[in-house]
Amino acid sequence: MRTKVKAIRKAIIAGDKEQAVAAFKAAVPVLDRMARKGIIHKNTAARGKSRLNNAVRAM
Repeated sequence: MRTKVKAIRKAIIAGDKEQAVAAFKAAVPVLDRMARKGIIHKNTAARGKSRLNNAVRAM
């Protein structure tokens, strides 16, 4: 999970929107899977997805 989130943040810092969108699309299922398995709380996953989505859209 952390690797996927770092990839998104790295793409945002680099200013590569296409890569950031692709990384976001890859990270969402991972966050959902971790929430479904109980590794992280579902609200934590939702908050993380929302914040990452806002960061990507703000590019």
